[in-house]
Amino acid sequence: MRKLSSYHTRKNHAGLILISLFLLGLGARECWTSLVLAQSQNWEPSIRKFEEDDKVKPPKPGEIVFTGASSIRRWDTLLEEMKPLEVLNRGFGGSQYSDLNQYAKRIVIAYHPRAVVVYEGDNDLAAGSPKTPEMVAGDARQFIKIVHSELPETWIYVMSIKRANKLIQDFVKTQDRVEYIDVATPMFEGQEKPPRDLFVEDGLHPTAKCYAMWTSIIKPVLLQRFAGAKHAAVNVETPSRFHFGVENAMLSAR
Repeated sequence: MRKLSSYHTRKNHAGLILISLFLLGLGARECWTSLVLAQSQNWEPSIRKFEEDDKVKPPKPGEIVFTGASSIRRWDTLLEEMKPLEVLNRGFGGSQYSDLNQYAKRIVIAYHPRAVVVYEGDNDLAAGSPKTPEMVAGDARQFIKIVHSELPETWIYVMSIKRANKLIQDFVKTQDRVEYIDVATPMFEGQEKPPRDLFVEDGLHPTAKCYAMWTSIIKPVLLQRFAGAKHAAVNVETPSRFHFGVENAMLSAR
């Protein structure tokens, strides 16, 4: 009986150890997931870097702001390709619409732009994301409302993404000074998938060819409305955060 009791005791202990290890593993995995999510959503350093850059070289009020996720951030030729339009790149990392909404006042409204071009939403619907197209469309609507609540005269151009397009497009049609720019249809050329040479090795981010295509679609739309217009629009005023005195004025003139 003692041997049998001892056997059951050891078996119970082993079971408890296995359960503990399993729960510990779940806890570690949840903890790791939380840390990853926290890190992926910590855009404060990126936003502060924009603000530090602005102190050294204050942007001109009335520029056209391009914002969104990494596809905008990696658009290194944006300023050159959009000439003679004066544009500002404020794309940041693998951001989502909710991140853009959180920082909209600091990286969009602060510049009093005459127009905003936004490409956001693909990260929201990446594999494993709990978000739905309806949620992304809701965040897109919120972004438009945030900008127009402060800058009702500013034009907003929403670039198409891979999903949620119809929902966003339907809302855009109901709004003043908001336009939808379809870059997806030309990219797919009627095929199920776009040509491979439009993306770099990761299959996600645009190549120079893709950016050139975007430019050919977006630039004429902007030029039609803003070509020849004075730099400052009627609702544009020099943001107070860009008044840094003589020293910074000299820096910006260099």
